[in-house]
Amino acid sequence: MDAKLAEIRTALASGTVAPFIGADALATVTHGADGRKIPATSDELILALNNGQPMAPRLMYEFPRAAMNVELKRGRSAVNRFMEQTYGDTAWQEAPLHRWLAGLELPYLIDLNRDTGLQKLYASRPHTLIVGTARIASGLRYKLYRHDGQAYGPAVADDAIDPAAAVLFKPCGTPWPEPSWIASDADYVDYITELMGGFAIPPFLKERRKGLRYLVAGTRLNRDTVRMILAEFIFGAAQPAGWVMIAEPNDKERRFCARLGLELVEADVHELAGLAEAAAA
Repeated sequence: MDAKLAEIRTALASGTVAPFIGADALATVTHGADGRKIPATSDELILALNNGQPMAPRLMYEFPRAAMNVELKRGRSAVNRFMEQTYGDTAWQEAPLHRWLAGLELPYLIDLNRDTGLQKLYASRPHTLIVGTARIASGLRYKLYRHDGQAYGPAVADDAIDPAAAVLFKPCGTPWPEPSWIASDADYVDYITELMGGFAIPPFLKERRKGLRYLVAGTRLNRDTVRMILAEFIFGAAQPAGWVMIAEPNDKERRFCARLGLELVEADVHELAGLAEAAAA
């Protein structure tokens, strides 16, 4: 297993592999003031959304379903307020995995999480931020922001970004520089529909991503939501398409990975970062 992890680490360092990072990357992230853990997984988000109390079993199945229930009862603004109050808090620490990945100065990262950890770590270097959007009048389902190494500018068109800058893609949203969230079922239906239609990934990135490989880490692939997003994001990948790190994959995940040409590595993503830290010591 160490040899496989070393292979992945070497491939990442080459700049030809894009990480696709999920909630488990935030497993050790806590609040700098009170020490509480950041809500990141589906269950954690549902409990935080419902004042620490479980919801009905059918709503506990997945956060978008629970968020849709709140939206129907209290309006979309209630869900947006929750997201902004949760992730707009600047006292959350950065994930060790994110610190390690940022240290590699990768040209392209996809972060399904809604926290600002990676953005803080990239704040000293120019980069392009792509943020997923949903249920807006424009046919596009993304906004582009250019960071000059000091601050983000306003949203820009595709031809205004620096084609040489690193790309940080936040499909599910972020509070910074403008709050935008993919949270409820209705958000995901709209976003994934347009993603499948080609309107959620900028044209420059569609060209730039051709032939890349991917490291899928920190997320299970037993929910259709993540599976559909992943399948669209790795379109045009090299074959084999890369690796998926799941410590104990189920049969459904095995079949899905085989269909997409992704090699399953039965290890936790934090083992990868741990190996890298040991090698650098």
